[in-house]
Amino acid sequence: MYLPSRNTWLQILFWGGLWVFLPVILLGNWENIEWVAVRSAVVLSGIAITIWTNITVLLPRLYFNKKHLAYVLAGLAVMAAVTLMVHWDGAPWAEYFNRPGGNKGGGHGNPGFRSMKYIGMIMPYFTALIGSALFEIAGYANKKEKEATEFRSEKLEAELKFLKSQINPHFLFNALNNIYALTVIKSDQAPGNLLKLSGMLRYMLYDCKADRVPLGKEIDYLRHYIDLNLLKDSRGLNVGVQLDESRPGLSIAPMLLIPFVENAFKHSKIEDRDKGWISIALQTADDHILFEVQNSVPGQHFTKDESGGIGLANVRRQLELVYPHRHELSIDTSAESFRVHLKIQLS
Repeated sequence: MYLPSRNTWLQILFWGGLWVFLPVILLGNWENIEWVAVRSAVVLSGIAITIWTNITVLLPRLYFNKKHLAYVLAGLAVMAAVTLMVHWDGAPWAEYFNRPGGNKGGGHGNPGFRSMKYIGMIMPYFTALIGSALFEIAGYANKKEKEATEFRSEKLEAELKFLKSQINPHFLFNALNNIYALTVIKSDQAPGNLLKLSGMLRYMLYDCKADRVPLGKEIDYLRHYIDLNLLKDSRGLNVGVQLDESRPGLSIAPMLLIPFVENAFKHSKIEDRDKGWISIALQTADDHILFEVQNSVPGQHFTKDESGGIGLANVRRQLELVYPHRHELSIDTSAESFRVHLKIQLS
């Protein structure tokens, strides 16, 4: 057995109060309390039946299933049935729908009077049906909007996690290759760089779970990555690094900057000490950062670790998700150089 919901009871009380209790208070014949009580109870019952049928049957089975014409016809049928039931001359309560001392037949031959009478008879149930429908449709629309918002949020979170999962394995792969090269030559620098790799792993596994991280941690990750790549040639590589660390407490989404640095090492052929070069610069302000990465372009097509990497298209997508309308990314390519300029409005 279906029990009316709290919302159904509230609607019954509201429309019942509008059409029963308020008129009784304003116009009731308190000299005949029985007439007032019975008439009010019957009208309230009709309103309750109309609202209950509308909320539990008509709306969920017809209107919300886009059967709008069927809903209108069914609603009209319910109103007609309830009106006939309430005003049926053979009903036990029929005598209470004649004003005490009134003339039952007086004026009934007038067509205008009969029309007004029928409108007055059906109006409580018509307004109860339409009013309860509007309330329920508004609540249904609000529920669907909330579900859509939650779905978009969950989809956004899943997409961000997917993007991060694409980024992290490639960084780890490159870092392990660099550490392996150090262990093969038994370099004294291996322990310190193992600590750097440990810091990178800790950052990826734990810190990157947060939506925002301190800029100082992102800078540390950049420096560790650059340092591991610089170990490839003991004579040094043409890599210029200027990272502004004056505002380490600024909050930024994790793993946004490193793809551009990785891209530079991947495509510049930095091992060519005569022609290969990379320039990395980060400037900070109270509410934004400027990040610029430039690198040489080899004379012939050159791509290291062809099977790895994520491509700048995914980085663009991540920026659009995390900083919509709050970032500017420009990429300029020439025969000799490749330049990325990124501005992020942090607040």
